[in-house]
Amino acid sequence: MQWTEMVYVVLMISSSLLSVCGNTVLLLVLLLNRNLQTETWILTLSFNVCDLALGLSTIPFGAHNSLFRPQGYSSSSVLCQGSAFFFMLLQLASVHSLTWATVDKFTEICFALNYANIFTAHRTRIILGIIWTYSLVNAVLPLTGFGSYSYSSSRFLCAPSFKPACTGFNMLFIVLGIIVPILAMCVMYGYIVYVARNQVRRGTFVCNEQHCFYVPANNYFKSSIVMVTTICLLICWLPYITICFYETLTGSESPQPASAVATWLVLFTSALNPWINSMTQRYRAALRRSLKKIRQALERACKKPLPRSTSTQASSKSHGCPSATPSAPPASQTHDEPLHEPTES
Repeated sequence: MQWTEMVYVVLMISSSLLSVCGNTVLLLVLLLNRNLQTETWILTLSFNVCDLALGLSTIPFGAHNSLFRPQGYSSSSVLCQGSAFFFMLLQLASVHSLTWATVDKFTEICFALNYANIFTAHRTRIILGIIWTYSLVNAVLPLTGFGSYSYSSSRFLCAPSFKPACTGFNMLFIVLGIIVPILAMCVMYGYIVYVARNQVRRGTFVCNEQHCFYVPANNYFKSSIVMVTTICLLICWLPYITICFYETLTGSESPQPASAVATWLVLFTSALNPWINSMTQRYRAALRRSLKKIRQALERACKKPLPRSTSTQASSKSHGCPSATPSAPPASQTHDEPLHEPTES
């Protein structure tokens, strides 16, 4: 095994573990905290499920190929075409769901007064339906002849083929499917930071129908600074985008190390997305509440008493949790006590 394959396997296995753990934790936080289940929470749920599916399917598939199938699969096989289809579908659905979740945050901060009228549950479901329809159509196109899926020995995956004959599909996939939504996220987060900076200078107030109250601007600014870390998505996608343009325009394959690293960075975003999202103040608070609930449940289970007896009560008082094996009764209690007091004659 070459050193590139060894490094690729280690990176892919690590990314798979991080993706599964991070997305599972985020999914549990979403399900255990009803205050996070707003009218737009299905957008977060969408990219969470997509990233979890990538961590369970595509990433381990790439690690397996680099270890046991160095020659790859037949590009026309059902396994190769199916894995490439799901790779395309999940990546597009994840990126666009994350983009619209960003639009939701942007609207909530910058158009707070009209937010409830802009993002309703009905409109959110329509947006999610459009996202998955768009992703499904783009994933089906190579199966119908517009573009193609093939096994790449440098990426160890079945993926879209970056050949000059597929220029139209590649531009549609990279420009409209990836570049536009990621740049839109970066612009929106940049404007959020700009708004937060102004709020830090003049203070932040939240008002309802009855009164206004002051919110520490420092908390607002920290949350906005955390949001800007989404620019990491652009950094992760940039090598893959560069290789796509290079192979499409020149017709020659990129070096194996560069192609392998670029593919890993793209798949690494499935592990990066839940951590970026959970770093916001709302999810950090929900995560703390979830951990507190779990800790309290464990403490209640530990303090639950066993059947009453003199020895177990004494043991529970001294150790906090009841002992599983009761101690032997003292000598003074070995004989049964009389049922009735003796009467005087």
